[in-house]
Amino acid sequence: MELFELKNRILDNIKPYMVKKYRKDILKALDDSFVNIEIKEIYEGNPISNLDALDLFLSSKRIEGCSERSLLYYSSVLKSMFKKVTKNYLVIDTEDIRNYLSLYKEKNDISRITIDNVRRVISTFFTWLESEDYITKSPTRRIHKVKTGKIVKDTYSDEMLESIRNATKTLRDKAIIDFLFSTGVRVGELVRLNKNEVNFECKECIVLGKGNKQRKVYFDAKTKIEVQDYLSSRDDDNEALFVSLNYPHNRLQISGIEIMLRKIGKRVHYKVHPHKFRRTLATKAIDKGMPIEQVQKMLGHQKIDTTLEYAMVDENNVKISHKKYLE
Repeated sequence: MELFELKNRILDNIKPYMVKKYRKDILKALDDSFVNIEIKEIYEGNPISNLDALDLFLSSKRIEGCSERSLLYYSSVLKSMFKKVTKNYLVIDTEDIRNYLSLYKEKNDISRITIDNVRRVISTFFTWLESEDYITKSPTRRIHKVKTGKIVKDTYSDEMLESIRNATKTLRDKAIIDFLFSTGVRVGELVRLNKNEVNFECKECIVLGKGNKQRKVYFDAKTKIEVQDYLSSRDDDNEALFVSLNYPHNRLQISGIEIMLRKIGKRVHYKVHPHKFRRTLATKAIDKGMPIEQVQKMLGHQKIDTTLEYAMVDENNVKISHKKYLE
């Protein structure tokens, strides 16, 4: 630990008890007190390495139910930081992380949203270290969320949805489009579904969402018919609800759905992405008067703020409501 860091830690600890105007005087007194004193780090045993700490963190998050995609992102972000901030995690301080984030943003010319995602991962790691008693206090406590502003993301209109459906070339692809929009499931939830988990009589099924939490989702009559027609056309014995078109007809993966939707996007001349169906459903549900709490449950959001970010209120309806209630 450097002398500068030690003095600042002392100041942080006594800050609630001192008057701000005396800060320089106290700092000078600390300088005088540490003259000719050598600062050494003392550990109980040998501290584990940054990468070992990262492995423990990832194992913990895996047990908590984080997806492999999230774990890979955590690993990538933290390994990149450790390449630049070479100190052991025990002595990484707030300024180290601030400097790293500043240089990272400058060097990579990334958006505020991206840098805030990096900040969030680093903060999650050090908060976990603190909760597990590897460190006494997370150095990210004083690094606040990056202000990103609100970005209103667009949704599919009824005409766009119909053009997407018409651009499909197989029963499977049309069934996937209808299922994504009708249920609002995440694409990861869709690919994990099995045929025997779908109740066609009640038009519902149970999906496994984030954090290994189950929830019931519903689909409409049109989707029921599309999915049943697709299943009737299959001659494989795979238990998965959706499989690849070619032999041996393996369970369809997220990448397979994304590739299929990109091809449809080229045919209709606009970007087609699985998550946009989910956002469109949320917007349409709120627009038609569904209570936000029910939309939250339908989408499987833990926090209602997340639901509000997904659901974009239609501007035309805002204008109509203004005229109805305020004019």
